[in-house]
This record gives sequence, structure tokens and C-alpha cells, in this order.
Amino acid sequence: MASRYLLGFDVGSSSVKASLVNADSGKCVSSAFFPEKEAPIMAVKAGWAEQEPDSWWQYAKQSLQKIMAEANVSGEEIAAIGISYQMHGLVCVDKDLKPLRPAIIWCDSRAVPYGERAFRELGSEQCLTHLLNSPGNFTAAKLAWVKENEPETYNKIYKVMLPGDYMAMRLSGVANTTVSGLSEGMFWDFKENQVAKFLLDYYGVPESLIPEIVPTFSEQSVVCQKAAEELGLKAGTPITYRGGDQPNNALSLNVFEPGEIAATAGTSGVVYGVLGDINYDKKSRVNTFAHVNHNADNTRLGVLLCINGTGILNAWTHRNVTFDMGYAEMNDLAAQAPIGSDGVCIMPFGNGAERVLENKELGCSIHGLNFNKHSRPHIVRAAQEGIVFSFCYGMEIMQQMGMDIKKIHAGKANMFLSPLFRSTLAGVSGATIELYETDGSVGAAKGAGIGAGIYKDHDEAFATLEKLQVIEPNLACKDEYQAAYAHWKDTLNALI
Repeated sequence: MASRYLLGFDVGSSSVKASLVNADSGKCVSSAFFPEKEAPIMAVKAGWAEQEPDSWWQYAKQSLQKIMAEANVSGEEIAAIGISYQMHGLVCVDKDLKPLRPAIIWCDSRAVPYGERAFRELGSEQCLTHLLNSPGNFTAAKLAWVKENEPETYNKIYKVMLPGDYMAMRLSGVANTTVSGLSEGMFWDFKENQVAKFLLDYYGVPESLIPEIVPTFSEQSVVCQKAAEELGLKAGTPITYRGGDQPNNALSLNVFEPGEIAATAGTSGVVYGVLGDINYDKKSRVNTFAHVNHNADNTRLGVLLCINGTGILNAWTHRNVTFDMGYAEMNDLAAQAPIGSDGVCIMPFGNGAERVLENKELGCSIHGLNFNKHSRPHIVRAAQEGIVFSFCYGMEIMQQMGMDIKKIHAGKANMFLSPLFRSTLAGVSGATIELYETDGSVGAAKGAGIGAGIYKDHDEAFATLEKLQVIEPNLACKDEYQAAYAHWKDTLNALI
């Protein structure tokens, strides 16, 4: 029998990655990303961040050409396509499905006042019980900004899309979206199980701008003749999965059920947990969206905690404190200091306002430093502990929402390469950490396999997911970890 392949795209703000997965073995046979240097982000004004949607298409095309040639796979052999994408972006297209302006992407903050005003005027009770979040700086608020500030552009809008919707539309010539996607844009009403008409009405936006809704795992559309010719794919190839980058990262780690957690710790850090009941944080310190397997009969919500100051603090420490050594040596140095760093506390909040702190901008600060007894190991350890403690601070909010955190799934990358970081996170949270070899575009490809019915369920799709390491909490040090965390939290509360 001829081999079948699954194609996954991961549309990020720095690059677009494509991967080919052998559907039968579950193994990735080729991956590539473009551009090789970080993709440009346009910032016409302070706080703005835009990208041309067509650039994502061009990067996808280059990535695809490379992996098809490398794996010697033809378009005829690709059974299904899945898409992961940067969340919260806004793409506006006209009747010809052409972008009317650059996409306003996730890190653009111009719409904050529009979301805050809606939250205030509609009321927190209405927003939180229906949207599970404040309208904030999400896609709906960005559309409100376009309506008020670019009326000529707004009046030409036929459909609004998220970045993944745009990529699917370029492949198929059809505009559609998912409940998971709508929820991340604040377009979904969980209480009424429909498009959030009350928020659209508040902004004066017609529901007709929302594309057709299709299930996350399904034949959403098929590759059209034009895209097939441009990309070397087969016309009619089904597009069967779509998910935002954080829900997709959870999918890539086989995180689908209540209490399961996916974590990342790059420049910023994310803890994404699955909740089985409709709930929200009254202070909007964490965000709640529909997970990839959510539906009206099976509540599966993704609760997302983001800490801006994560790997960026570790990198700053490396550049300015341990610039004479590599990261592995730096981790060894940190291990020379005891748990709790002999009373040194570092607040890792030097990368902008933190949502978990109700959008306060505390900055990064060092506390308890004694010139007579503390040295480099204490600073380096306190930095890593501060990152872990900020994760645990946010995870307490998730626990208050009813999430029982017993296991954390993560890719073995970034901060999770540090033994001290891993052991501290396990020690303070009490959770077992499982590290995997994973990738967003590979996850999207396997998601396509589920949507196409090639895999009967997610367990079959991720049966070949390679578990690299398991870190159990060190119960002998439990009291020391808890004391160190309590001291850090007391210091944080005094600052707040």
C-alpha cells in the first residue's frame, strides 16, 4: 500500500513552519520553516504590530516546497492538511477574499481601550458569564478599532478572519472558521452557544461578517485548483483541522481532558490547562477559550495563563551575570545555591504589564540581597525560581477555577532544558512533569489525521509521541520548596 502523508502548517509571527508526517508510522519525515531570519513586524505607531497576510502564504509555499523535495513526496500522497496559527489576529477581506489592510496581530495593543470600554459599559457580569473573559485586546476589539478609525476600509469588509482562517481560505478559496477560533477572538457566547451577538451589537458590527462555522475536526474545505497548481498539491485534498497556537500546542502534547496541563517556557511562558466545566476568573487574570475538542455536549475549555517575563529573564541573566559561560554551566552554577536562594527573591515581571497581576507593570526587581553572603549562584537560582513561582502563582488561580493539576506536559526545550527549573516546578506545584519531543506543525498534521478519520481518536494519533523524561516532585524537599514560594509570594504581595 502506498504511503499516506499528513501536512501540517504552523503560522507564527516569526515564521511559517511546515511538516510532513507519515500517517501510518506517525513519524515526521520532513520539516522546514521560512523565513530563516525572523519575519518582519510592521509598527507604524508605538504599540502597533501588523503583518501582510500574503507573506504567511509565501512563507508557507517556500516551506512546503522544501519538505516535499526533501521527503520526495508528491501532492497525490497527502491525505489531509491541518493548520496551527498565531492567536488573536484580525484579517479583513473583501468580496474577492483579498485582504483590505495588513493583519493586526496578537501583540498589537491599540484596541485595549475598546475592550476596556465594552467591559465597563456592558458590565463584567455580562461579559464574564457569556465570553468567559473581558473583551480585552482580542480580535473583536481590534475590529471595533478598524470600524472607528478606518471607516472606508471597514465598509468594504466581507468577512473577518483569524490568521488560520486566512491560510485555510487561501488553500481552499472558501472562508470559514471554528468555535475555538471565534472564542479566542471574543466572538463566541458560551452561555447561548452561538456567536456573541450582544458584543457585535455593542460594537455595531453585523453578524454577516463572521464566516461559516465548521467543526475543528472535520472536512472543513478542500484544496482548490488554483492553490493546488501554485503549491504542487492535489486539488480536492481535505483541510481537516485548525487550532490556535496554544490549543494546538496542548493537542501536540496529547492534552485533551480535564486536569491535563501543557506548558511552554520560551521568551514568555504559558500554562494551558483543560477544564471540564464552564468557568472563568472574575478578575480576568487568566483567559478561557474553547479547546480544540470542545462542543455543546462536551465542555472542554482551555484556561491560558501567560507570564511575559520567562525565558527573557533567564537570557538577561545569562547576558549580564553569567556572560562568561554557556547555559548548561549557568544551570550548574545555580544549583550551587540552596532552595530559596538564601532569601534572595527575583520578580520576573520586566517584560511589560502582566495579565496575571491584573495588568500591573511591576517591572523586574531583586529583593533580600546581602552583599556579604550572596553571589552569582544566588542571583541565577533566584531568577529561575522567580519564573517558577510566577507560574505557580497563576496556577493557583486555575486551581481556584476547579482545575486539579497533577501532571504537566511540556516540550523539552527552552527553560525546560534546565534541571533546576524542572525540579523546582515539580517541587512547588506537586505535579509530575513529562517532557516530550513535540512541534506545533507536527501536531497540526496529526490533528488533520484525526479530522480526516485516519486516526480513530487523539490517543491513536499520538501513540508515537516520544516521552523523553519524567520528573517527579522531590517529597523530601517539599517543605523547603513551599517555604521559598511563600517567601516569594509575601514579597510580591507587599509590592502589589
